Formats: sequence, structure tokens, C-alpha cells
Amino acid sequence: MRVWRAAVAAGRGIRWYFGALMGDDAYRTYVAHQQRHHPERETPTERQFWRDRMDDQDRNPGARCC
Repeated sequence: MRVWRAAVAAGRGIRWYFGALMGDDAYRTYVAHQQRHHPERETPTERQFWRDRMDDQDRNPGARCC
């Protein structure tokens, strides 16, 4: 049972790592920041957030390879 719990914990850690790496939690992080620091502003929808984020990356590619 102990090995099983360790394997599940490792799996969750790997899932979290790749999710964070790919930006899966970016919208949640953004919303939390907006609510904490700018509660008077209207929070965009998740769809609008991703659209704006992709547009910004296209305008400013930075260190991306593609």
C-alpha cells in the first residue's frame, strides 16, 4: 500500500509539473492575481484570456523557437 501511495503521489507531481510547464493553470493564476490586486477590473473570460495571450506571444516571440 505504501508503494502505491508513493506512485500516486509521483504521478500527481508529474501531472502538475507538465501542466504548469504547458500553462494549464495560467488562467486560474491570472484570475487569482486580478481578484487580489485589481478587484475593480472586470476579469476577461477564459477564452478571451487565451486569445489575448496568444496574440501577445505572436507580437512578441521572445526566446521561442517557432
